[in-house]
Amino acid sequence: MAAPVHEADEILLGFARALRAAGIAVTPDRSRGFVDAVRIVGLGDRRATYWAGRATLCASPDDLDRYDTVFTAWFDPHGELPRPAPASEVPTPAVAGLPDADDATGEAAEDPEVVRAAASSLEVLRHRDVAALSPHERRRLDAMLTGLHPRAPVRRTARHRRWRRGDLDASRTLRNSLRRMGEPGDIAWRRRGERPRRIVLLLDVSGSMTAYADVLLRVAHRFVVATRPAAQVEVFTVGTRLTHVTRALRHRDAERAIVAAGDTVPDWSGGTRLGETLKVFLDRWGARGLARGAVVVVLSDGWERGDTGLLAEQMDRLHRVAHRVVWVNPHRGKLGYEPVQQGVVAALPFVDDFLAGHSLATYADLMEVVARA
Repeated sequence: MAAPVHEADEILLGFARALRAAGIAVTPDRSRGFVDAVRIVGLGDRRATYWAGRATLCASPDDLDRYDTVFTAWFDPHGELPRPAPASEVPTPAVAGLPDADDATGEAAEDPEVVRAAASSLEVLRHRDVAALSPHERRRLDAMLTGLHPRAPVRRTARHRRWRRGDLDASRTLRNSLRRMGEPGDIAWRRRGERPRRIVLLLDVSGSMTAYADVLLRVAHRFVVATRPAAQVEVFTVGTRLTHVTRALRHRDAERAIVAAGDTVPDWSGGTRLGETLKVFLDRWGARGLARGAVVVVLSDGWERGDTGLLAEQMDRLHRVAHRVVWVNPHRGKLGYEPVQQGVVAALPFVDDFLAGHSLATYADLMEVVARA
């Protein structure tokens, strides 16, 4: 019996569904991009089809190994494919437990060469990649996030205030002397006042950021609730569109805030249009002064699906109006990472701080960088 003949689009879309079943976040727009790319290179060229799918369907470097496996099984189970060299395994050091008490004789060990030190489970969890945590570990991490205490950066104001040292306040010193009928009195000092600087968070909730979106929303929630009422924190999600979620994150309870934000955002796990959404943000909000003089934090992996030239243009605009621009990339702190994504390459010239953002420890570092901005 002859094998059934399938249309080219049916084969390609079936491959996209197989990738989705394997755990790769293949969205409809990525599937359409894959089909369009294969129409250009030709389905008869397996090598060109391989690279077309790798360029359009993979959301992050973590998807590449699974992509290779599914491609081999779907298209050519016996052929040779171009495969990246396997990453060298990093040996995990063995951690020995510490005795909780002295030995049975009641006497402590006398050996001075023994170093009694071991990392606690909480300290290990602080440095784990949140995308690789189990559900139980994620619940523990969510509880640990409440221990983060972000501080608002401050800026100098034009108005002065009384102070015990600083610049000479000549007018107040003279008035004090006149009240004493010209007799000399204490010298008055002053310094410029301070006000909290605004913080703006732009969270990427596209498909490539699915593993980090929930934790990043919780980090944004800590910024919103821990700095109120002294500082103004504004939070937006970016993907295929821009969504203002600050009001949803003002709930004191983190779970209620995350649920409210989830109901507000319409484009979870969609495509990434950083250039277009940044333009909307700057046209609608930046012109009103929301970004002017603020510390703007972009939390994204930089997998731009739109025009990277537009992204560079909007990042230049943002850098000119903001006090400081911070880019947080969840892959920045991983072994072997290089900032080669087109979105990251376009944005880096206009970024003041390029930080990692994959663990609790890196989120604590982010809060310190923002506080010192």
